[in-house]
Amino acid sequence: MVFKMTNLGCNVNSCVHNKEKCCCLNSIHVDGTSATKVDDTCCGSYVESSQTSPKNSAASPKLSLSISCEATNCVHNMDKKCVADHIDISGLCASDACETVCATFKDR
Repeated sequence: MVFKMTNLGCNVNSCVHNKEKCCCLNSIHVDGTSATKVDDTCCGSYVESSQTSPKNSAASPKLSLSISCEATNCVHNMDKKCVADHIDISGLCASDACETVCATFKDR
């Protein structure tokens, strides 16, 4: 089965991969193996940006990317891949991955 790329919006400004509310990675991983609600998920690809590890200014935001997902209770999860047309990763005040969420998660 071929999986399409998903459009991703991200407001986790503290992540080193975030640029212009988009992710600069080609793919991300969403954690939440036993998730039954949004707060049980997180972005497993999150890396905190700090003064000693500045954001890569040469990286370009990806409007669509591949998303692997452990949240198998989500209606958008098919064989551990996200098949939603668009997802949002949220965590405005995040300082680590557990403070991020997949805001698009919807329990089966």
